[in-house]
Amino acid sequence: MPIHELFSYLHVQDAAAAIDFYVSVFGAREKSRLTEPSGRIGHAELTFGDVDLLICDEFPKFDIKGPAPGLSVPVTIHLHIDDVDALIDRAVKAGARLEREATDAFYGERSGVVCDPFGHRWNIGHSIEVVTPEEMQRRCTKMLSSGE
Repeated sequence: MPIHELFSYLHVQDAAAAIDFYVSVFGAREKSRLTEPSGRIGHAELTFGDVDLLICDEFPKFDIKGPAPGLSVPVTIHLHIDDVDALIDRAVKAGARLEREATDAFYGERSGVVCDPFGHRWNIGHSIEVVTPEEMQRRCTKMLSSGE
């Protein structure tokens, strides 16, 4: 059976605020939203460039919960853009927590990490050079062998 698509589906404590953050900071576009009479968002679709991200409010009754405050999140979303420094700066000014400043990495990318106000971790980067898998492995081995 072929797989046609793969979507990330984020659960958050305040989906409306998260949508506003992703639209204003990351430039996402809201495609659709299903809202309960209470205002809770049961499902929304955002477009990041050509990629869709799904999001909803928490539904504890169905064990759908957002990240627990203060705890590590086991998933990182990688956002590839044109100017990592500008986007990280914009995210932090909008309330994201800086986890790692943007730096040039051995794998040919300048990247940094932020945690958004809703507990999700974003690795934001842009390409600085094309690196073959073999060269990437060589650089990684050298870095780890030298204790850098």
